[in-house]
Amino acid sequence: MSEGQCGMGTMDGRVAIVSGSGRGIGRAIALKLAGEGAKVVVNDLDAAPAAETVTAIERAGGQAVACVGSVTGEGFAERFTGTAVDTFGGLDIVVNNAGYTWDTVIQKMTDEQWHTVLDVHLTASFTILRAAQPYFRAHPVDYHRKVVNISSTSGYYGNLGQVNYAAAKAGLIGLTKTLAKEWGRYKVNVNAVAFGFVLTRMTEVTAADNATLTIDGREIKVGLNPEKAAMASRIIPLGRPGTPEEAAGAVYALCLPETDYVSGQCLVVDGGRV
Repeated sequence: MSEGQCGMGTMDGRVAIVSGSGRGIGRAIALKLAGEGAKVVVNDLDAAPAAETVTAIERAGGQAVACVGSVTGEGFAERFTGTAVDTFGGLDIVVNNAGYTWDTVIQKMTDEQWHTVLDVHLTASFTILRAAQPYFRAHPVDYHRKVVNISSTSGYYGNLGQVNYAAAKAGLIGLTKTLAKEWGRYKVNVNAVAFGFVLTRMTEVTAADNATLTIDGREIKVGLNPEKAAMASRIIPLGRPGTPEEAAGAVYALCLPETDYVSGQCLVVDGGRV
């Protein structure tokens, strides 16, 4: 769904939670699932972007509610999953998407940088899924529930200056493969998607070398200079970065009934660069 109409779709009746869905890829995922009939719990650090996503879904005829806060906050995981159950009566789809990068080479990386990035990508995903488990166990269904963890090609292959981010995203793949084994008996498919170069506010092309965003109270360097962006596009066989909507399509595919026998996998989505 871009900003069109929600209607009967393949996700009709399902309840989804999508972390970091006020902007970028997360927003596109929330819109796509809602466009196919899912009821969505939208999350963002800030109230305004979360409300904007909720409004876009509701204007298109869908159902959504915001759960604002940091995925690393104490008690957030229980509040997030509880919002789905309390508001919409269930929980069927979990998409762990929230996160950001805080890059530097290992000899310059502080303990704070290391722990912050691991916490937001890996530990938060763990706590959200741990909070979901009691509900999945206590409320069996006759269809397959879905978990999609958002990894990265940095976690799959490594990337210069991203030892913290790469470690966190690699850890998500291990988490995914283990939970696929633990949760198969609950009819829950657990998969990951490893994105390559996708255009978001973190990767937008900018001429300024010092462009930053304030995220969770920290000034984080963002953006690619035009030369690096052009180089990245040249080594992608499709010749361009992906869009958030294309990224959302890969996540959606893993939420479909047609992928009910796909579990414990990591789908690399990078325009053929591998």
